Amino acid sequence: MSGCEARDAKKLVRSLSGLRMVPEHRSARSPFGLDEPPWVPDKECPRCMQCDTKFDFITRKHHCRRCGKCFCDKCCSKKVPLPRMCFVDPVRQCAECALISQKETEFYDKQLKVLMNGATFFVTVGTSDTSELMVCRLSNNQRYLVLDGNSHYEIEIVQISTVQILTEGFTPGGGNTRAIGMILQYKAPGSEELTQMKFTASEDFSSNKKLSASWLAAMHKATKLLYESRDQ
Repeated sequence: MSGCEARDAKKLVRSLSGLRMVPEHRSARSPFGLDEPPWVPDKECPRCMQCDTKFDFITRKHHCRRCGKCFCDKCCSKKVPLPRMCFVDPVRQCAECALISQKETEFYDKQLKVLMNGATFFVTVGTSDTSELMVCRLSNNQRYLVLDGNSHYEIEIVQISTVQILTEGFTPGGGNTRAIGMILQYKAPGSEELTQMKFTASEDFSSNKKLSASWLAAMHKATKLLYESRDQ
């Protein structure tokens, strides 16, 4: 096993909430991941925290695996995949958390694959007047944005400060716009200054435009998840 494979190795662990497949080393965890929440102690929740039903021998209490709050079976009956916490199987969640997790499932099933497959952009670094055609993709461990051309960059996702998606087209209702590029700012290793990169979609083929637009949309979603992870 190589050094990279060893760092990215995973193990199966059992927590109070269920089975999880997690990285053996915390430093290798996905930047989009969330920690399991502490459960509200049973003694502190005599009633359902959603409908206020009193718990008794018949009405049992259940904990949402995403928020850790205490609910009755009616308010916490859905079992939904929760990949951000690395659960192997769908887990019990309250209605509000289940809705959020269901929306995130699309990112893991579709958009994450788009990011890892990559797309081609003209990349301009800082205030340079020249750009370089580069293939941009998310690394397999989801920790780095990798840019390959004549030059090579590996940008750690957690060091990205801002992402601005550039669009063209406009209607009064706000429709018919498409992503054509992005401006990204990040901190390079050993530097406190922000480095800026501008990504512009290649116009060579219509297929490139579609792929680039899909990649940018996925990057926009990934950025939102990243900021949510930092806030929790």
